[in-house]
Amino acid sequence: MTNKKMEIFTIGHSANSYEVFVKRLRDAGITAIADVRSSPFSRHYPHFNRDTLKSELRMDNIAYAFLGDELGGRPKGKQFYCDGVADYEKMAETSHFKLGIDRVTTGALSYRLALMCSEHDPLDCHRCLLVGRALSERNVLVQNVLGDGRILSQKAVEDRLLKMSGRVDNDFFQTVSDRLKQAYRERSMKVAYSEKPAERASGPNAKDNAPYAS
Repeated sequence: MTNKKMEIFTIGHSANSYEVFVKRLRDAGITAIADVRSSPFSRHYPHFNRDTLKSELRMDNIAYAFLGDELGGRPKGKQFYCDGVADYEKMAETSHFKLGIDRVTTGALSYRLALMCSEHDPLDCHRCLLVGRALSERNVLVQNVLGDGRILSQKAVEDRLLKMSGRVDNDFFQTVSDRLKQAYRERSMKVAYSEKPAERASGPNAKDNAPYAS
């Protein structure tokens, strides 16, 4: 008998209606949501506010759990910031974060589970760059549900990340693991929550600093 690899999904609600969002969940067979937003509220899309979403999902027979305290993208301690930007690598080393990962993997034993945040693109979001990466390093098969319904594995997302960073080609002096680690860090520092959002408001990732983003 072969052991099947644990499978966990990620999804971003983006600007979708609740109906479109729940259809994406059903199409992927998702039976439970782990909300990893630090601030689970949306000024522009109130149907994704924590209590409203939990209630709506319950009526659609989809379980909901809030894990933003353990796995959110906005750390509270100053020690978790680098130049004012949330440092995912430091966050991933905390016992609090690891307990959150344990909760996710435990939940995935009973449910077809998806981590939910707000961003459309997984490479713009800590659900992929922080939480998905940590799960993948635990040998979990992480699957990212995109806005058009396609599903990309964490490995496929990492291949895209390497290409974006210009590190696809072999390097005699660096292993693939080292190149991927650098690519993760560079991308994270570009899109992670910043304590100084006003200075980044005109950049391509300004939306990531919205109060309800992650």
